Amino acid sequence: MHTKLKSFLGSERTFLAVLMCLIGVFSYQLGQSSIETAKGEGSGQQNQAGIIFTDAPEMQLPQTAVRVVASSGGTKYHRLDCSGADSIQEDNKIYFDSIDLAQAAGYTPAANCKF
Repeated sequence: MHTKLKSFLGSERTFLAVLMCLIGVFSYQLGQSSIETAKGEGSGQQNQAGIIFTDAPEMQLPQTAVRVVASSGGTKYHRLDCSGADSIQEDNKIYFDSIDLAQAAGYTPAANCKF
């Protein structure tokens, strides 16, 4: 069938152009029909597609939370003002809002940083 259509349209470029146009028209129509279906034909229903967000309590950090940084390829975390933190390339830095979060991710404190 592919060869019959290609010979009918004259060239492979024309065939591909027509095929892409048909795909575009089909995709547009499919999108329009899904919008109409989601509207519920005027029955007042809301679009059910997507992510549903619920109110969740804000995460409370302890007052003693110390922001730390670790390397994505390492196992130790450092205070931001520690010399070890300066040696980590910016692309590899992972920031944590507390020591507990860094430890939960599997990192341990660096020996040269005093906590």
